[in-house]
Amino acid sequence: MVNRLVTDVEATHISADHRVERQSNAWGNTLLDVKILGPLDARNGDHEVTPSAAKPRQLLTLLALESGRVVSAATIVDELWGGRPPRSALTTMQTYILQLRRCIVGGTLGGPIEDASARRAVKEVLATRTGGYSLNIDASHIDSRVFDSLVRRGGHAFQEGEWAAASQLLRSALELWRGPAMVDVEVGDVLSVDLARLNESRLVTLEQVIEAEMQLGKYRSLLSELAELASRYPLHENFAGQYIVVLYRAGRRSQALAAYSRLCTNLGAELGVAPSARLQQLHSAVLTSEPALDEPNAGGRLLDQLAG
Repeated sequence: MVNRLVTDVEATHISADHRVERQSNAWGNTLLDVKILGPLDARNGDHEVTPSAAKPRQLLTLLALESGRVVSAATIVDELWGGRPPRSALTTMQTYILQLRRCIVGGTLGGPIEDASARRAVKEVLATRTGGYSLNIDASHIDSRVFDSLVRRGGHAFQEGEWAAASQLLRSALELWRGPAMVDVEVGDVLSVDLARLNESRLVTLEQVIEAEMQLGKYRSLLSELAELASRYPLHENFAGQYIVVLYRAGRRSQALAAYSRLCTNLGAELGVAPSARLQQLHSAVLTSEPALDEPNAGGRLLDQLAG
């Protein structure tokens, strides 16, 4: 249904936009910033241009996550209305695109959207393409894309054993989060996949940066962070394991054993299971004060070493 409507309804709109003279657009590539790792925040220079209505906010988030790539009309309709779009879906979607353009223009250009130079500029930033739309701003102006880049670089440093570089890059990535991602944006079927990926990437990044800083011997400085993580994610075995090791190396053996006991209780109450073999071996190592617990972790993760 959507593809047929694209052919019937979008054709006039697309051809009209393509008659507009295309110009290089340094304005859009340098001034428009979109942040989704927390409350949605869009700025054109010093001016906030975040749309207030729910659907345009949802659409802006979707386009930002795919910046520089064409998002098809079918994908937009699926995100905004799921499997039951209204008959007017594409016309309404075009209205949301116009609203987003007016928001962007209102940031610094001042004049109405009917102004020719403003119209050309904003249609370069939020462009109509065959079958869809593209938000053309550099990835460095979208916090989720910067996060992904820093995580990739930090992960490479981690794999190479460059612990200080990994710590710096991964901490920089985590500092971009201002709260839960997309916290004030309605999330449909498409954005829910992106949200799950970002949340999982954040957890993996937390594990990696803590491991890197353990390798650097920063045990005491990690205690409060791991205490919070173990409390926030009571079923997360890696955070629990890291907390146990850090407590032990900070000279708090009894607290390390208590942390393992809490993990057992939580897993049993919520899932009816015991900790994994890795955690059970870590517990045994703490009980017997195994020398490996006090050795530098240069050969790999301690939990993996203990598990053989």
